[in-house]
Amino acid sequence: MRKLTMYALAAVAVIGLTSSANAATANLEQNDFVGISFWIVSMACLAATAFFFLERGSVAPAWRVSITVAGLVTGIAFFHYMYMRGIWIETGQSPTVYRYIDWLITVPLLMLEFYFVLAAVRKVPSSVFWKLLLGTLVMLIGGYAGEAGYMSAMVGFIIGMAGWIYILYEVFSGEAGSLAAKSGNKSLKTAFSAMRVIVTVGWAVYPLGYIFGYLTAGGANPNTLNIIYNAADFLNKIAFGLIIWAAAMENTSSRAVSVR
Repeated sequence: MRKLTMYALAAVAVIGLTSSANAATANLEQNDFVGISFWIVSMACLAATAFFFLERGSVAPAWRVSITVAGLVTGIAFFHYMYMRGIWIETGQSPTVYRYIDWLITVPLLMLEFYFVLAAVRKVPSSVFWKLLLGTLVMLIGGYAGEAGYMSAMVGFIIGMAGWIYILYEVFSGEAGSLAAKSGNKSLKTAFSAMRVIVTVGWAVYPLGYIFGYLTAGGANPNTLNIIYNAADFLNKIAFGLIIWAAAMENTSSRAVSVR
């Protein structure tokens, strides 16, 4: 398993260096703060990916799926951010389609982390998995359809908000939230609470960006909108994984102590 981890890290490093070299062909201006923000998030996601895969072997087996998914989220985001950075520098246009492609892959994985961390400490019905996935898809498809012009921006916003509100209900008061409260596991409860804060506060940045960009008179400057989205992705993807890693390490340590 350790060899597999090292091979995966080597592949990420090679592809990361190749992507960086290709992106370097597009010059990044010193005053292009949007381009700089794309670059910062790209490198942070690459570092986070390496960290999560290296730490995967340090946690109890029950938590390894969650740590692996955290690494996949940041790894996928790294590749998309390198590509989006190139589009921004070369065309000066917001990479809306590619941003939503990234979100359509990474956000469902982030949501399913609620299921995986629960499954690490107790038996969880599959209905939790499907409820979280459904809410995530409704939120993303509605938002994309509104931003891309496939439907009214307001209608897309309402659909996306409905999906987000459903997710919040599920992790606070629904089946997932109830299972976490009854788990009796301190590490899980701490991680679950912190993850709920990110989904509530951190994810609130996205509808705010949508409102300023598409529902206000004149709309937001594309520079501002992209920096807002990039900062939100930086927090929500990397911090989410770090919270899970911290809970996994705490739970692994407590198990080791109890065995002694």
